[in-house]
Amino acid sequence: MRQLVFGRKFLRSAKNLDKKLGLGLKLSLDVLLDDPFRPTLHTKPLTGGLSKYYSFRFGRNYRVIFRFVSNDIIQLIDVGHRRDIYR
Repeated sequence: MRQLVFGRKFLRSAKNLDKKLGLGLKLSLDVLLDDPFRPTLHTKPLTGGLSKYYSFRFGRNYRVIFRFVSNDIIQLIDVGHRRDIYR
């Protein structure tokens, strides 16, 4: 069974989301645990300086950056609006 590990930056950023986005994030994390590459998440490998990471989308404009620590452990790095998250 997969397990999520929450990074400090992820927790800080998630805490600042409004209630509606927080609920959407929770639902997306449940899907991520079940299948990280489910089409509804739009999971993509990142490039450049973030090439060790992946991102998935929730809502229309929000992204979560994560990485696979092992086959069963997913570390959540950050969450935020798509215009800011990759900086």
